Amino acid sequence: MSTSVTYRHLEARPASLYRQLFIKGTRIRAELIYWAHINAEEPRTAQELAADYDLPLDAVLEAIEYCKSNPPEIAADIAREEAIMAATGQSDLDYKHHPHRKPLTPEEWARLLS
Repeated sequence: MSTSVTYRHLEARPASLYRQLFIKGTRIRAELIYWAHINAEEPRTAQELAADYDLPLDAVLEAIEYCKSNPPEIAADIAREEAIMAATGQSDLDYKHHPHRKPLTPEEWARLLS
């Protein structure tokens, strides 16, 4: 995890499977704020996001800057989500029409979540 920078409005959530930072005191991942900000179809300004999520503007700006820095923990979170989707069949082409996840063994879950 990125530890060289101290954040005023962001924190880790040790009980979460996500390793990226969250807005302090919330369950809102910084990545969610960033993706809403850069959304190609309907990008949101920092001011709009602060109002939408009832957050201080400084917290939204800090989340955006954190994500712009390309922290390795976000890449790891995305890779883990993609691996889980592949292992459970959620990335199969027919999953949309037949949404049944493949059950995983405890060993498979342990490998994916490590």
